[in-house]
Amino acid sequence: MNKNKITLSLAAAATLGMSANAMAAGFQLAEYSATGLGRAFAGEAAMADNASAQFRNPAMMTYLEGTQLSVGAIYVDPNIDVDGNIEYGPLKANTKASDVAHSAVIPNFYLSHQVNDKWTVGLAIATNYGMETELNGNFYGTLFGNEAMVKSVEINPNLAYKINDQFSIGGGVRYVMGEGHFGASLPSSLPAGAEALLQSNPQAGQLLSQLKGKDLKYMEGDDTAWGWQLGAAWQINQDHRIGVNYRSEVDFNLEGDASGLSYTGISGIQKGTKLPGSMELTLPATAEIASFHQLTDKFAMHASFNWTDWSSFEKLVAVIPGHPDSPDTIKVENWKDNYRLAVGTTYQLNNKLALRSGVAYDTSSVDEEYRTQTIPETDRLWLSIGAGYSWSKNLSFDAGFTYIFAKDAKMKEEIEDIPGLSFNGETSGNVWLVGVQANYKF
Repeated sequence: MNKNKITLSLAAAATLGMSANAMAAGFQLAEYSATGLGRAFAGEAAMADNASAQFRNPAMMTYLEGTQLSVGAIYVDPNIDVDGNIEYGPLKANTKASDVAHSAVIPNFYLSHQVNDKWTVGLAIATNYGMETELNGNFYGTLFGNEAMVKSVEINPNLAYKINDQFSIGGGVRYVMGEGHFGASLPSSLPAGAEALLQSNPQAGQLLSQLKGKDLKYMEGDDTAWGWQLGAAWQINQDHRIGVNYRSEVDFNLEGDASGLSYTGISGIQKGTKLPGSMELTLPATAEIASFHQLTDKFAMHASFNWTDWSSFEKLVAVIPGHPDSPDTIKVENWKDNYRLAVGTTYQLNNKLALRSGVAYDTSSVDEEYRTQTIPETDRLWLSIGAGYSWSKNLSFDAGFTYIFAKDAKMKEEIEDIPGLSFNGETSGNVWLVGVQANYKF
């Protein structure tokens, strides 16, 4: 039995999929500003409310006057459950894990400075990818992965140039810092049927009792990498505008430590042995085309179409120097490109208050035939409202609220090296997002 393949593939795939319902496709985050949150991030590549605009299209900085600063945060509260049956031979037991995705606060910082009537520079500090999940030990499916985390922060200096009154371009480099940990373990308890079966094999039962709740594998690592982005804007006329943006993929080689029964054996667990290890992980390329339309003096509509290159995510490969299975293809993913369509509105109630709303539909990055417990990816519907308030000529505040409906998704997981062992279940859930932001013009 190849325990390395069993535990590492399941845990790593769980990392990339278990909270996929929570925010955007895969482990992608859309939450970069409270301004955009209030309109479901509709029209972002064509909007220039404040300095945060550069994160989705650096060319939009040419619409910002003087020096502008935006600081904010978004609170994400996912409620994702996994429920199903573990089956092995005659054994069939129901098991459930609730709230497997952790809540988080996602901060952001943006600064733009108009050098002259042609050039604008900016700096963005935010994130576009991240997630964290944990399944408690009472969930019988911890063999398929019990904890996972991916975090990234990027520092993104940008430069924009206004060609003329109609066209602007912009670009920037992205220095991305990433870290992650992935784990799988034996459950801390076994179903009654399994306990009965073990009574016929006392030796195996004694061994399993000693290993309950122990790590089958645990892997953690970090890395830094570079990426880039390019954007452009076309001001068709005074009331209509189109923006486009492209963000490159970023390739990590997460280097760190590996431990657990799969790598070190029972004696290694007892001694706390750790082995050096690494895993390649790619943050995929993205693109957006957006439009903005000022229909009346008070009312505007905006829309976005987004694409993420998840089809580049075909498999995960782990390298554990000295391990007999290294390098090992730990999971073939077969993901597909993801698409997102968003439509939003802005209503300027008076010279102080702007009201925002939006709806978006996010498609799954995995086909039904490939969905399993480790990849509970599914379609999502966003409903958003928000507001912007001008406290003074220079100071303004934004707030946004979003509720995400995640479509229930069925799954079936099997392990090639353990014939007859499977998990048949369903993932379900929803997500609440609340964001606030302060903006200042110097």
